[in-house]
Amino acid sequence: MPGTVLLLAASPVGRGRLVDAASVLPVLAAVPPAVLAGTDTANVVELADPLEPQAVLTRLRAAAAAPGPLTLFVTGQLQLDRRQRLPHLALARTTPATVRYTGLPWHWLREELRLRPPGTTTLVADLHADPESWQWLGANPLDCGRTTAVYGRIAPPRGRRTVAAPTYMKAVATILRSGSRPAVDQLHQAAVTRVAADGEVGDLLLPQHLVPAQQQWPVPAPGGTGQQPVAAPAGPAPGSGGAVAAAGAPAAVPAARPSAPGASPDPHTAISAAVKDGRHREADELAAQWERQARDAHGDGSDQALHWAEVRADLAMFAGDAERSCRTWLTVAEARLAAGQPADAPAVEAAVDRAHHQWGRIGDPARARELGAALAELRRRVPGRREGALDDVRGRLRDLQTQA
Repeated sequence: MPGTVLLLAASPVGRGRLVDAASVLPVLAAVPPAVLAGTDTANVVELADPLEPQAVLTRLRAAAAAPGPLTLFVTGQLQLDRRQRLPHLALARTTPATVRYTGLPWHWLREELRLRPPGTTTLVADLHADPESWQWLGANPLDCGRTTAVYGRIAPPRGRRTVAAPTYMKAVATILRSGSRPAVDQLHQAAVTRVAADGEVGDLLLPQHLVPAQQQWPVPAPGGTGQQPVAAPAGPAPGSGGAVAAAGAPAAVPAARPSAPGASPDPHTAISAAVKDGRHREADELAAQWERQARDAHGDGSDQALHWAEVRADLAMFAGDAERSCRTWLTVAEARLAAGQPADAPAVEAAVDRAHHQWGRIGDPARARELGAALAELRRRVPGRREGALDDVRGRLRDLQTQA
């Protein structure tokens, strides 16, 4: 099956630039697509110094929806927004004061990749952190998703007025240009060795991510009643991306260990396999069973129950049922707000944004009017980061009323 490759290189224009990210693209572009992807054939999408986070999200979403292996090569710099102190990939127009609106929130990347089948997604990253981001990384691992294999480095601040080169990614590209395609962990180690030989030290290294040992998946008993906790495979802490610090870097997370023999498989794997085979109803029934068990064990508004509701919203999208997907995302957003989460919390904004996106795909005018009214009310409380989102809902509602 053909692979998909996304080459993303971004950094601000002007004095805020920490790394000349786009300089690596000609080297990566010289590598044959099949070598970049590690497949017989591959489609390559290249984004050089993009301006708008929504444009990046559109390309990322399309790449994440593609069947077959997905490899992302991401080069750029991390900055925190001043309001929520969350990491963003700075884009061409990003400044310290506008990170929240002009940068790509890192959790967008995690959210788009979260339902891909395990073992099909690899992220290779060469990132540079500003002083605030570097301090944040000392206490908060960069979350790259539960099933994404992550390799790369995060470089510490190199000093004022110094625009660094993406030496790690250039080393990766140079190795691949030789025509060989080593295993990704071997490729990573070879690139790290080359960077260290050039005198760059203190980087935060990012090896592969595995499901953590302390996380447990309850196994449904026959007939759908009762549950038995079973330890998942061992690995780094939840959402860590498997960060391991080099000398002088922030505190490290323990390296991943192989999974224990006989460990229970992640239920997401079976769901992803069903979607891949077109068995959408079976996938939804399985997710619904997990959602019911999560509600019984933890409560309707618990993170565990809401997680499975979100999974079902995405499953409806994959099945082409925009109405059900929209309705479910609206329910998730309302539940999170009712639980006391702020309107600008990433999970709340993501739920409303996804409801908005699916609403735009509903073909039945009557259904669209019904859900549009609920979406407009929710958009008043959760405007999100996209300027004019509420006006967009109101404008389409007017059009729908005219059609009626």
